[in-house]
Amino acid sequence: MQKTKETRINFDMKNVKIAFLGLGAMGSRMASQLIKAGYDLTVWNRTAKTAEEFAKNGAKHAMTPKEAVIDADFVISMVRDNEASKDVWFNDETGAVSGMKKGAVAIESSTLTPGWIKEMVGIFYKEEISFLEAPVSGTRPQADSAQLIYFVAGDKEAFDIAKPVLEKMGSKINFLGEPGNAAITKLVTNSLLGIQVAALSELIGVIKSNNANVTEILNAVSQTSPWAPINNFISSTIINQNFAPLFPVELISKDFNYISTINDADEQISLLKRVSEIFHAGIDNGLGDLNMTGVSKLFE
Repeated sequence: MQKTKETRINFDMKNVKIAFLGLGAMGSRMASQLIKAGYDLTVWNRTAKTAEEFAKNGAKHAMTPKEAVIDADFVISMVRDNEASKDVWFNDETGAVSGMKKGAVAIESSTLTPGWIKEMVGIFYKEEISFLEAPVSGTRPQADSAQLIYFVAGDKEAFDIAKPVLEKMGSKINFLGEPGNAAITKLVTNSLLGIQVAALSELIGVIKSNNANVTEILNAVSQTSPWAPINNFISSTIINQNFAPLFPVELISKDFNYISTINDADEQISLLKRVSEIFHAGIDNGLGDLNMTGVSKLFE
């Protein structure tokens, strides 16, 4: 996206002001890293109580996204889905875009569809606001330790300027070019993860149904080349029935819904559709609030 002279970024990085919109399980941890880094931070959350806690630790608390972004150089959003993103940025009365100054940088870190990301680009361009999509890979422990992996796409000049801010929350920052590319990367990442969760859930069910020792068999399998490092975590949570929601079933199900929208050749994504059905079945069976590995209960 080419910027006009009026939208060229020009502010003092030593004294930047940041607004953070959305303080859920991930957003709250990411915003905490910005407080630790000493940034002038204003926060907004749909549930005000969470934002009030941040105010006790040095952040300013705004009542609406529009109020939060006044004078902000960077505005970061971390919300649930496309609909929440639309409301936070573009709500007619409270949306952030109507309160942002020209030349500011909008950073969308939510997991969204590439189509919606591309729509956002056009709106921000008209408002003379630079835009980056910056979803992250990692869950709560990685957010707590600033070890998130960023997938960033959009305005290259904005990326170069925003990178030091992102580095306060992540350990690896990948720039992927045109808007929409980061959304695709995030959905592919989560889909690959979901496929492994579904596969191990079913395979552990197969082992149990044959009255074999799950731990011994998986220990042997883990010494072979098909075993990915993440499978240690996946299998241990299934075996130990530890389904505390780091990445809930309902959220990864949403991401499978999203990836199905970026490929018109439906016959080419039959595996993704089947795995999506497994997570949907998990929700239908009351497992939606459990960690993604909770779908293993379907195979007991």
